[in-house]
Amino acid sequence: MQIKTFRAKTMQQALDLVRRELGPEATVLHTREINGGLLNRYFKGREYEIAASTEVRVPARMPQAVVYESSAAPVREQAFETNYRTKYRDDFQEQSFQQQTKGLEELHTLAEKLRYGSNAQPKNQVPDAIFQVYTDMIESDFEESIAQELMKRLQSAAGINSCTSAALQAELTRMLQSELTVTGHIDVGQGQGRVVALVGPTGVGKTTTIAKLAANFRLRENKRVGLITVDTYRIAAVEQLRTYAEIMDLPMEVVSTPREMRDSIARMQELDLILMDTAGRSPRDEVKIQELKSMLAESEPDEVHLVLSAVGGAKTLTSTAERFAAVGTTSLLITKLDEATCLGNLLSVTRSSGLPMSYLTDGQNVPDDIQVAKQEVLAKHILNLPT
Repeated sequence: MQIKTFRAKTMQQALDLVRRELGPEATVLHTREINGGLLNRYFKGREYEIAASTEVRVPARMPQAVVYESSAAPVREQAFETNYRTKYRDDFQEQSFQQQTKGLEELHTLAEKLRYGSNAQPKNQVPDAIFQVYTDMIESDFEESIAQELMKRLQSAAGINSCTSAALQAELTRMLQSELTVTGHIDVGQGQGRVVALVGPTGVGKTTTIAKLAANFRLRENKRVGLITVDTYRIAAVEQLRTYAEIMDLPMEVVSTPREMRDSIARMQELDLILMDTAGRSPRDEVKIQELKSMLAESEPDEVHLVLSAVGGAKTLTSTAERFAAVGTTSLLITKLDEATCLGNLLSVTRSSGLPMSYLTDGQNVPDDIQVAKQEVLAKHILNLPT
């Protein structure tokens, strides 16, 4: 049995090749897409394969036209009816197939326009090394639009097409370093009463982070530190912070009204640093966000660190940063790096918020498992490279 294989960019084009060479009597034995997988389709384009033969008999082939030479009307009517039904069925199947193929092609074209723009480089010209870096970014939870933008910047760099994946990773690290901004260590003077507040959603680790900061400034830098908590919604949080305060011999006050906040700040004004723990707030609860804003206004903080968990998705982090901007956030403090499998989401939130990074935490140990954010380390974390 003779079987021929036909390939084309679309399924309809492949079917046309079959009909053109083998005729309408040809039987399609199997079809498949050559470049399977999302990334292969984007970079190498779609290609379909059809195997067909004229030596296989199946009832689904297009029928021959009926020749009406007989004078027997019943025979003619029966032949016409059979032919009509068969052709109607095949036409319907063919039309449905064409509609599905057209829909898939339009969807693919739209996706390519969104990804590459009108001046896209042909997919078959993408160097393998850059393709590898791109897939690494996607696996590191980069948003596709950001990964595509960075890939284009790599391609436009002089002589970059001949580089290895390692060289491209190094170049990409430098690109991120130049883009990321950090605040450095909290600048604490002598007896200035610098007020630093931590805000954020519930469960991101604000209280533990407050304890880490307090321990480092008190025990390692010998600064006079005071603690204020407005997290009266969680008794356990108050008791946890109180325990840390007793261990480190730090003054601590619990406030629940703006008046109490003013009085507490006044009593601690002679200290070097005042760290404020706040109650977790849902980013979607505008009333609670406004309450937090009013409470912070009474303390007039020098810094407001938005605490975010690294395990959050890019959209969640960017939305949270957008909502908490109303309280006057000045920097991002990222927790739970040890629990996150990838950190490309951090680039999304830094870009959308425009805020610098202050500290990174990667565990529960006090006073350890916290470090000042540095551009090189942060870039390597985001790219999932050894630090």
